[in-house]
Amino acid sequence: MLSGIKIGYCLCGSFCTINAALGQIDVLTSLGAEVVPIISESVQTIQCRFCTPAGIIDRLQLMCKSPPITDIVTAEPIGPKNDIDIMVVSPCTSNMLGKLANGINDCVATMACKAHLRNNKPLVLAPATNDALGASLKNIGELIVRKNIYMVPFRQDDHINKPLSMVADFNKLTDTVILALEGKQLQPIII
Repeated sequence: MLSGIKIGYCLCGSFCTINAALGQIDVLTSLGAEVVPIISESVQTIQCRFCTPAGIIDRLQLMCKSPPITDIVTAEPIGPKNDIDIMVVSPCTSNMLGKLANGINDCVATMACKAHLRNNKPLVLAPATNDALGASLKNIGELIVRKNIYMVPFRQDDHINKPLSMVADFNKLTDTVILALEGKQLQPIII
């Protein structure tokens, strides 16, 4: 189904969702996709109760058969090479949403996305943020209406204890990628 498709896969620092995001790489590769891993600076450096940088890097190298892209200089050639068919940011944090919505390019993940978008190809975002219905809502709205940007359907994850928090349904990532390659948004966006 995804044979011959090359996917850039950026991991950002929503650490409680990292394992769900990583699990989707296995799904994509099982469908024949080649996955190029890209990891944000926070994923490279922050140790927490959910994961360690070394553990994530080891797992990515095993799943993707290549080391992850970890710096701006290595991410920039994604644009001129023009060999990635679709870029995924999963999980996509409020920080990343804000930077993409406002044209800020100051890290490996934003550089990878900016370089990819210049080729007029799809970018899939899997939001995972505690303020999706707060400060990040305007950024989500800005990105949803942009050309070549597609959202993995997302929902409130704990409306009682975290009423502003929303997270992507990572199990819908593959379907979102398949439709985005056709220029279509998986619906409904908010579930």
